[in-house]
Amino acid sequence: MASPRGAVVFDIDGTLLDSVDQHARAWVEAFAHFGIQAEEAEVRRQIGKGGDQLLPVFVDPDRLAREGETIEAYRSDLFKRRYLDQVRPFPGVRALLAHLREDGLTVALASSGKASEVEHYQKILGIEDLVDAVTSADDADRSKPHPDIFEAVLRKIPDCPKESVIAVGDTPYDAEAAGRAGLATIGVLCGGFPEADLSAAGCIAIYRDLQDLLDGYAQAPFSVKKL
Repeated sequence: MASPRGAVVFDIDGTLLDSVDQHARAWVEAFAHFGIQAEEAEVRRQIGKGGDQLLPVFVDPDRLAREGETIEAYRSDLFKRRYLDQVRPFPGVRALLAHLREDGLTVALASSGKASEVEHYQKILGIEDLVDAVTSADDADRSKPHPDIFEAVLRKIPDCPKESVIAVGDTPYDAEAAGRAGLATIGVLCGGFPEADLSAAGCIAIYRDLQDLLDGYAQAPFSVKKL
């Protein structure tokens, strides 16, 4: 176990894993199956939220109450069957996490995905041995941009002072959720959100991807000298 001197909490989809397009397509197909029209670009802008926050953008309240769980279950199954095999790690993921652990930092994951998906993602990423704590939508009443998931991960790393914990994410929803939990966020552009959106959501630094973050490690806000 890493030292309690600090921690870095990573989002997964769009941050560690190149999976945003696949999630967007699964949602579009799921909506179409239920007769709901949604443009892929519109759905893509909502990826980073959990289903509880994404569905209300496209489904009216009455229908959401009746069929929301059914639509989400269909989407989840569709993603696993058709798209999960297509997702790939972004460059530099394992190397960065290993570097953080070598510096004595705790590594955690905080995803809006379901626990079963997050477990599988760790295998795809090959990082199971580098992660100290994991939270998913199953640990929170509300998904991002609400703070519940980050508050849950903080409870799992109680020895790490909150002021020494920093989040890394690719969406404004990550930064908003982390901020509401009292954490700063490093943004990455590999998920497809514009830099301006990440800055407006409160990201304190922005990098192209995790390889870029690793390359600039000595100056990054989570370097040991700054925690």
